Amino acid sequence: MSAEFDQLVTEFERFQASIRNVDDRFAGVGAMRQELTELRASASSPDGGVTVVTGPGGAVLDVKFTDAALAKGPQALSATLLTTLREAVGEAARRQAVIVQEHMGDGLGLVDQVLETQAVAFGTSVEELRSKLAEAPASPAPPAEDFSEERVLRQSDAPPPPQAPPAGGGSAGDRFLRNLFDEED
Repeated sequence: MSAEFDQLVTEFERFQASIRNVDDRFAGVGAMRQELTELRASASSPDGGVTVVTGPGGAVLDVKFTDAALAKGPQALSATLLTTLREAVGEAARRQAVIVQEHMGDGLGLVDQVLETQAVAFGTSVEELRSKLAEAPASPAPPAEDFSEERVLRQSDAPPPPQAPPAGGGSAGDRFLRNLFDEED
């Protein structure tokens, strides 16, 4: 029985360590979500005639034209708008990647992946895009919040409730753990 008890204690400690790891990784999910919601990026054409403001996911929030830009004609205006739009959407994607990486860690190399993809798509270098990222104004850090009571999973993602063991069944270790948890409540 002692070996079974030691094994159960070891498994329980491993389970607790896993829970702490999950808690640590998701502690900042609410703050990250808030930062992403507030994300704004803008780009202006070289002559300042077109300005595009984007938000999370590259959503276009605003487009502004000067009288001089409108006077250039439809083809020139269209080309300038598309170029400026790409810049603003690209900036939003880079900032989003930075926010996610700050909260979730660099394990995926998310910022590098975004920069490499954009360098190919925009015909530029990773270094040039990285310099634009460094020039971008930093978002103010949100106040620390307590998310210990916030659900991370949607109701549809929640694991099914544990099945009750058969009455009177189970090993001595099972009975010990049930009694341990019953006493804590």
